[in-house]
Amino acid sequence: MTARREASAPPVLPGYAHVRTLGLGGFADVFLYRQDLPRRDVAVKVLLAGSLDDEVRARFQTEANLMAQLSHHPSIVTVYQADIAADGRPYLVMEYCSRTGLAERYRTERISVAEVLRIGVRLASAVETAHRAGILHRDIKPANVLTTDFGWPALTDFGIAATTGQGGGATVGMSIPWSPPELLAEHPRGDERSDVYSLAATLYSLLAGRTPFEIPGGQNGAQQLVARIERAPLPPTGRDDVPAELHAVLERAMAKVPELRHPSAAALGRALQQVEADLRLPVTPLDLLDDGTPHADPAPSQGGTDVADATRLRSIVAVPQPEPVRGDDDATRVRGPVTVQPQPAGPGFLTPPPPPPEPAPVGEPDVADDDDTRRSRTVAAVVSGVVVLGAIVVIAAAALRPGAGEPRPGDTDFQETGGSAVEAVVPSPHSLEGERDAAGNVTFTWVNPDPRPDDHYLWGVVTVQGTSRPEVVEQPTVTVPAAQSGDEVCIEVSIVRADRRASAKPAQVCA
Repeated sequence: MTARREASAPPVLPGYAHVRTLGLGGFADVFLYRQDLPRRDVAVKVLLAGSLDDEVRARFQTEANLMAQLSHHPSIVTVYQADIAADGRPYLVMEYCSRTGLAERYRTERISVAEVLRIGVRLASAVETAHRAGILHRDIKPANVLTTDFGWPALTDFGIAATTGQGGGATVGMSIPWSPPELLAEHPRGDERSDVYSLAATLYSLLAGRTPFEIPGGQNGAQQLVARIERAPLPPTGRDDVPAELHAVLERAMAKVPELRHPSAAALGRALQQVEADLRLPVTPLDLLDDGTPHADPAPSQGGTDVADATRLRSIVAVPQPEPVRGDDDATRVRGPVTVQPQPAGPGFLTPPPPPPEPAPVGEPDVADDDDTRRSRTVAAVVSGVVVLGAIVVIAAAALRPGAGEPRPGDTDFQETGGSAVEAVVPSPHSLEGERDAAGNVTFTWVNPDPRPDDHYLWGVVTVQGTSRPEVVEQPTVTVPAAQSGDEVCIEVSIVRADRRASAKPAQVCA
């Protein structure tokens, strides 16, 4: 058994007082310091003296710059300062997350489905924010998710991150149990969907209490794990309270072929939101900034008012949620605004009811103020009340509808699908069969249980090395030529919708 090394000596930092050691890493140690001004506790990550080569220094500088660029997000650890200590060691001063992180929790606690969904949506918004800034994390795992003082997950350690343009080719420092197959290949290549895989693998660990392809009591070395990641189906979590739709979401996000996964972290977050809605849980907001959709200009100036001074109606991208019941732990959270679009008055535009009639003057009763008149006034008051109540019901229903306030159809990660925040899981093909002819060609056919306009099918040949490069066909049939079929040929097929959603689990058959 390898002896645990001692922590390096904490550097002397002007304006900070060392408190204790928080953690030890392969390239750096993390210490708790108390900052003098402003007075607060901070976490300081310090490079080890023996790791000060040019490559490690460059990675450390990259981490500082990337985390500072993303620090505005509530689920990404905030960086306050980066500098070089008097002894020559670079260091980062970061937000101190005092609560227990996910690495410690998933092995020792049974984390509820509701909390895992909440963590998943918040981390999805953090990863999506990084991707929109052109940054791949490449090492999402429980150990890199801390917990803030208010219980929010906070993504950290962008030390091996890359820009999306680089494709995530290098794999230095990656963690095998949460890595997708394409980054474990001889020539690794990844993109945003690689982070989607790792995020889903992290959520699986929170539910199962183990890494996704770990066999309790079995052989779980690097070679065995890589083989299972590349070929084995995702095993059940072993928990009866994990709904089938959540397992289907994780299966799709962890598909062996990147094209079968959710196309973005935001899409994975919306799928998790749909599971929350199906379970009648409060829907966790996706914390995403407006993606730059042009705002509406004000109406032309009238009455001499300068157009430049006119008030503009701004569109706000937000995912609202129902108000929690009293006692819910989200009761004190600031609510996301509901999207309000400028609308002209006209037919169908909701206007307030007319004011009630003026009361009759005090004095002699008017001859026309008889019983019929009083009854008509009563009816008018009741009708006005019904109109107001109806308006309230309509507004409340719009605000509580799952997906209200979703990004507009112009959002590249969202396709309008009848007003639902997330469509139901795409089914798998059934009745998949293969028949070999005299020449050795194998023709496969299958049935689409829920055909939609513009449905396509993604298929590939499955071998011991994994699935071949998938191909798209329009009809539910494909022929594998004899030169590729051999003694036995296996394929997997998924349904692909017009909006690029695919079957949560491909159908497989051998012939």
